[in-house]
Amino acid sequence: MNLVPSTDVAAIDLARIDLSDPALFAAGDPHAVWQAMRQREPVRWQAVDSTGFWAVSTFDGAERVLSDHATFSSTGGVMLNMLGRTEPAQGQQFSATDPPEHGHIRGPLQRELAMRAVQQHAAVVREHVRDLLGSLSGSFDFATAISPLPMAFLGPLMGIPARDWPLIARLVAMSVAEHDPDTAVEGGPQATLDRGHRELFAYLLNLSLEHRKRPRGDLVDALLALPISAGGVVANCYSLILGAAASIAHVPTATLGELLRTGQYPTWAARRTSIPSAVEEAIRWTSPAGHFLRTATQDTAINGKAIAAGDAVVLWIGSSNRDERYFPDPHRLDPSRRGQRHLAFGAGAHYCIGAALARLALRIVFEEMFHRFASFELAGDIVHVRSTWLAGIKSLPVVGRPR
Repeated sequence: MNLVPSTDVAAIDLARIDLSDPALFAAGDPHAVWQAMRQREPVRWQAVDSTGFWAVSTFDGAERVLSDHATFSSTGGVMLNMLGRTEPAQGQQFSATDPPEHGHIRGPLQRELAMRAVQQHAAVVREHVRDLLGSLSGSFDFATAISPLPMAFLGPLMGIPARDWPLIARLVAMSVAEHDPDTAVEGGPQATLDRGHRELFAYLLNLSLEHRKRPRGDLVDALLALPISAGGVVANCYSLILGAAASIAHVPTATLGELLRTGQYPTWAARRTSIPSAVEEAIRWTSPAGHFLRTATQDTAINGKAIAAGDAVVLWIGSSNRDERYFPDPHRLDPSRRGQRHLAFGAGAHYCIGAALARLALRIVFEEMFHRFASFELAGDIVHVRSTWLAGIKSLPVVGRPR
């Protein structure tokens, strides 16, 4: 996946593009495709077997859909791998529930994940990051090395022991990148997805049962206090882990890859007082959660295209966050960019519940990376995850030179 367009946009035939094909995101040029869509057909129908979805590529179109839960519901699932299937967590998982029920689940978790709450864990988190980065030098794969980071942040908040973090990371990869050859199991993508979900949900069920016996005052206990089923507790634990896995590892990796491509690592490393704004720009530019799915509850229209009740609508966040009408020079990773909202964390009632945690985590990662390493050199080919949802890099071979 090219993170900046490299194809002649005018030469792209949108009729030949399949946005449901993970190969486009593994080795293709989706940003060129999205740019062509924004210019020519900002809302277009994508057929998928006997069904399909409306693909929305612009900032205003995506923001409108995300902000209008009455017209565009989350209860039918929020990712493309649920297209044409029944969402089993409907009414129980905050990401697959609409207001007012959504607020009953989200409210207690929001308090646990507010910036004031997560700041209490900053010192422990920073120690984890220092230990991880401090062990690295010379030749190594940056993407592989920092893959434990999401659980280093979220694990302590959920009572998940460090020995289980690699297992959780593997099961999450199977659940969001079922087409990727490094996560696939015998039987193909659907078997990979089913096994990832089954084993991860079994782990989280056992975790919740342990918390019932020995409460720890963490996120799992907050969920157990809610009037939802055991399956609902598990589904919401899964949703939290999924969000952390998308942002905390993949934003630094993709950002570093671009800094090495453009030679801007020294510039970013020298601007340590500007890290909060640089982090926000990195989140916009990478947009690791590549899309959000919604289902129309009534006949409506987006950018003049008629949408029928029951139609699936997919918001391509990687495209929305590069919309030229909202972001000047949108493909440039610019740490001095100020004051422009992005949609990487969504919008409206379903705005990412872990946004404060992600921002804190990414700030610590960038601070410690710039403190630890004077420079990096790319030492091989960058390999992208084969996934329509996760806009991530799974291999970034580098030579790192400590200060």
